[in-house]
Amino acid sequence: MGKKWIAIDWGTTNFRAFLINHHETEERRSAPLGLLQVTDRRFGATLQSLLNDWLIQHGSLPILMAGMVGSQQGWAEVPYVTLPARAGDFAAHAVEVTTSWGSRCHIVAGATCESEWGFPDVMRGEEVQLLGLAELHPAATHRVILPGTHSKHAKLRDGSLIDFSTFMTGELYATLINHSLLGKDLPSCEQNDAAFDLGVANSKKSPFLSHAIFSARTLRLRGTMTPAQVSSYLYGLLIGSELAALEIEEAWVVGSPALTLSYQRAARQCGMSLHAADGSACFVQGLSQIYHSGVFA
Repeated sequence: MGKKWIAIDWGTTNFRAFLINHHETEERRSAPLGLLQVTDRRFGATLQSLLNDWLIQHGSLPILMAGMVGSQQGWAEVPYVTLPARAGDFAAHAVEVTTSWGSRCHIVAGATCESEWGFPDVMRGEEVQLLGLAELHPAATHRVILPGTHSKHAKLRDGSLIDFSTFMTGELYATLINHSLLGKDLPSCEQNDAAFDLGVANSKKSPFLSHAIFSARTLRLRGTMTPAQVSSYLYGLLIGSELAALEIEEAWVVGSPALTLSYQRAARQCGMSLHAADGSACFVQGLSQIYHSGVFA
C-alpha cells in the first residue's frame, strides 16, 4: 500500500476530495457536483474528470470514498454496518467499484442502529467523521452532534461508535422557509441574533414542536417580530428543540464554522457546553483510520 491515496466525501449535492500523503493532506478540492448532478449514473467518468490532474501527476492512486455515493442512488449500494462498530468493521464491509483508469476504488459502508427512542436509524459519511473525532480527541466516551440537513446525535465509547439518533432539523427548516405559510414573502437577510435567541428561548416553553413553530406566524402578526427576523427565529426554535433531546451538559459539535457557531450559541442558552471540531479534519482522520486498518493492503 503506497503512501499516497485519495479520500473522497461524495454526497447528494457536493463533492470533496483530499490528496493524502501518508497521514497528511497534500491538496484538497471541492465541487458542487453531488450525486444528483451526475448524468446517466456515469460516476466513474465524473470522478475521473474531477481528479484528472492528480491522476496524471501521481498515477492510478488508491481511492477510498464515503457518503451517499454508497447509497441506492449512488455508484454502488454498500450495506450498512450494525453498531457497535470500529474502523475495521467499516473497512471490512467496503465495496470495490471498477475504474477505467486502473485505480483501486472502494466505498465505505454506512452505519445502522436502533436510536435512543427505539426507531431504526441510518447514516452515511458521518460515521467517518465520528471515528476521526475520537482519534483526534481521545477520551473514554464522546457525545457528538453533527449538524446538517439531517442532524446526528451520536455516542462513542473507547473509539467505538455505539449508537446515534437523527433529527431532520436542516430539512425541516428549509421546508418551512421555502414551502410553508411561515416562509411566504420573507425578505432575504442574514441571521438575526436576537431573533435566533428568542427562538431558542421559546423552544423551552412547549414540548410540542408543531405548536411552537406556529408562533413564527403569530409573533409576526402581532408585530412582535418583523418579516426579516422570522427565518432566524425558526432556526433558533428548531435547534433549541433538537438540543433539548440531549439532556447533557457537555458534547462535541462537528461541522463547518457557520453551523457549529449557531449550535454553540443555542447550547449556551440551554446550559450546555459544545466543543467545536472541524468537519473536514475529522473526515480525513476517520477515513485514514479506515484506510490503514489493514483491509486495503
